[in-house]
Amino acid sequence: MGGLIQFVQNYQDLSTDKGFQFKFHCDHCQNGFMTRFQTSAFGMAESALQVAGNLFGGVFRSASSSAYEVQRAIGGRAHDAALEEAVREAKGHFQQCSKCGQWVCPEVCWNAQAGLCTRCAPNFEVSIAAEHAQAKVLAARQQLQDKAHHADYVSAVDLGAKAVVASPPRPADEAYRCAMCGVALAEGVRFCSQCGTPRAETGCPGCGAALGAHAKFCGQCGARVP
Repeated sequence: MGGLIQFVQNYQDLSTDKGFQFKFHCDHCQNGFMTRFQTSAFGMAESALQVAGNLFGGVFRSASSSAYEVQRAIGGRAHDAALEEAVREAKGHFQQCSKCGQWVCPEVCWNAQAGLCTRCAPNFEVSIAAEHAQAKVLAARQQLQDKAHHADYVSAVDLGAKAVVASPPRPADEAYRCAMCGVALAEGVRFCSQCGTPRAETGCPGCGAALGAHAKFCGQCGARVP
């Protein structure tokens, strides 16, 4: 099998007992080329004997079995010959880079002008387009960071020792939810429309925390109790 030493690094063997077929893959992008199906002479003989065995009540079944055993015995040589033929067929659909020695597909991974694969000699136009887009993304990211560093986010924030910054209250549609199933309850609704649970009027309208009977502010988020 000297032919394989000078070809792609990976391939798929799709052969069956009826014949031989192979799919070879580009060493870079894994694009593949499938060779023609090479019928096995012993596979055809076996099929014919099986048909005859069915027609004549099994008279030829032992002969069919013997043909299959013969195929198994010499299948190694037949398989190797088919693989060598497949390599010769597939080589016409790949290009070998004289620098790295890898076999690549001409559609994606071959630089025809340089006569090398695109890893050894990247395509100029493709590389420029990719670097152009990448440079714009990197520049935009850096400009956003620079702009953020110069923006004032805390001019209105009291940084005194006793100052407290309260988190914003929940949106109105989140303020009143059923204590049983969590469904949002509209203003003035006394019972949950999903499970019928009475509305808990003692919960904080901001965070839902339990409130005392005469509480005017929530002890958890500071929201004013209506």
